[in-house]
Amino acid sequence: MQNYYLYLIRHGITQGNLDGKYIGQTNLSLCPEGRRQIEKFAASDIYPEVGKVYSSPLARCLETAEIIYPEHTLMVVDKLSEMNFGDFEGKTQDQLKDLGAYTTWIKGGRDAAPPNGEKYGDFVLRCVEGLGEIFFDMMDKQIFRAACVTHAGVITNLLCGCGLPKGRPADFLCAPGDGFEIILSPFLWQKGPAFEISGRLS
Repeated sequence: MQNYYLYLIRHGITQGNLDGKYIGQTNLSLCPEGRRQIEKFAASDIYPEVGKVYSSPLARCLETAEIIYPEHTLMVVDKLSEMNFGDFEGKTQDQLKDLGAYTTWIKGGRDAAPPNGEKYGDFVLRCVEGLGEIFFDMMDKQIFRAACVTHAGVITNLLCGCGLPKGRPADFLCAPGDGFEIILSPFLWQKGPAFEISGRLS
């Protein structure tokens, strides 16, 4: 049975990252440092050659993808945008730490959500649906190697939720510009959905 290789790549640094803010769906561009870092990584050939490139719709991912794969037209996958942090968008942990709603949210659980934000369970479900869109497109177009530029939260939740071997969130922390290679097969996807984690890009 044919396997399909997908490289999940985290976008480069934004000013919000440097400031320690929650910037889920805040549409920030790469900061100058982030752009330079991705250009350096791309020049060092750590990113594999691929037949197609997918991206979150947010600017920081689109810009990262265009630097790494300038020869490709991007396919945007809306469901692979970062979590909506609602009223916590643009704020730091230090600004939020004394709020009861924040304390409740970070305790976790499927129904946990920031005020006016996205439930964790809903976020996980749409990430899986987004990955499914990519996989079905790869099978339909017979693309055996592809890249997807997305967000740390998306990557971590996909690997924890569907990846084999199983791991903890801490095992899948992903630095800006880094990523993971996963192997998708029709058998595992239909059974799980699940996929194999074959390693880090770096």
